[in-house]
Amino acid sequence: MRERQLFSVFLLLLAFVSFQKLCYCDDQTVLYESFDEPFDGRWIVSKNGEYEGVWKHAKSEGHDDYGLLVSEKARKYGIVKELDEPLNLKEGTVVLQYEVRFQEGLECGGAYLKYLRPQEAGWTPQGFDSESPYSIMFGPDKCGATNKVHFILKHKNPKSGEYVEHHLKFPPSVPYDKLSHVYTAILKPDNEVRILVDGEEKKKANLLSGEDFEPALIPAKTIPDPEDKKPEDWDERAKIPDPNAVKPDDWDEDAPMEIEDEEAEKPEGWLDDEPEEVDDPEATKPEDWDDEEDGMWEAPKIDNPKCEAAPGCGEWKRPMKRNPAYKGKWSSPLIDNPAYKGIWKPRDIPNPDYFELDRPDYEPIAAIGIEIWTMQDGILFDNILIAKDEKVAETYRQTTWKPKFDVEKEKQKAEEEAAGSADGLKSYQVN
Repeated sequence: MRERQLFSVFLLLLAFVSFQKLCYCDDQTVLYESFDEPFDGRWIVSKNGEYEGVWKHAKSEGHDDYGLLVSEKARKYGIVKELDEPLNLKEGTVVLQYEVRFQEGLECGGAYLKYLRPQEAGWTPQGFDSESPYSIMFGPDKCGATNKVHFILKHKNPKSGEYVEHHLKFPPSVPYDKLSHVYTAILKPDNEVRILVDGEEKKKANLLSGEDFEPALIPAKTIPDPEDKKPEDWDERAKIPDPNAVKPDDWDEDAPMEIEDEEAEKPEGWLDDEPEEVDDPEATKPEDWDDEEDGMWEAPKIDNPKCEAAPGCGEWKRPMKRNPAYKGKWSSPLIDNPAYKGIWKPRDIPNPDYFELDRPDYEPIAAIGIEIWTMQDGILFDNILIAKDEKVAETYRQTTWKPKFDVEKEKQKAEEEAAGSADGLKSYQVN
């Protein structure tokens, strides 16, 4: 009897472990959204009047896998998914990851996510808009000169109380194709942030480094004094005209830059009496031409065919050449300025907003928001993940993104080869 009970317990444990593997239900996964089921009831569409774009639950082209689809061009879109409870970003590793596919390409639009602060910060899911306060903004954006995978940390200055956007410098560019791509941001306890595209590290940065973020998270210790003014007698001219210089007596400012070449001779065969243009002998006055209304008809001009074989037609003039006596406007030579003091700048004073920091003072995130304006339709979001372990994110990439990407890549390769063969055949037929 006891053996049967132990066996039953073993089967239950085995089923539980299998379920954990199937749905990735573990204490390291904060949120996972596969969009296998319709998003209604789990995601809240913004009711703000500006956000007219229609979200759809749709399949990724060529797959049975579903995602959240941007269905219309030239629209603003807003939608929110709340976490079960706010996530403290100050504790351990945090991994943000999601997939997006530009099924129609991407000419101008964003596909980034905003990781929103708790609603106590002054926003509601129904009223979600571009001003809704976030902690982190992450993901691709491309339009005109902009082509980057954003990572923006919105951080509160403890001295001023102001929330400042700190942008990752030199972020990765957005893959330019119609394939599924997965974007990953890994925040480590040592202030390191790593950006991965398709599992490959594209950027590593330190959140507290002014070389990696603009503006720097930690302000400068000193700032230029806004009250300091440049003295009236401050001379910033390194060079000045020599006050003792005198214009030479033989300096002719009126001499022209060019003069006629007196040594030039008219080429033999030059047709002085032939105009460069003549009436077109084949032109005829249109039948509907009215001299009273349209004026006296004149034949259009053409190049004089007699001039083609001659060195030239019409009045011959000597060519111009540079005048050896030309010197231009005289000016005093420059000398070192004895009164030069250098380029003035205000003195530095202690920065009243300066503070020291060992770690960013992250605001917790309580929801994920997608708030974008795009000229492109066909953008598909999928497999949105927040985790506390890099291995969890890697597992998702290998099991949810990689199989799709491999299929799409092979299809793309086959299409390119077929197009190349067609172009080659067409070229052969033309030849």
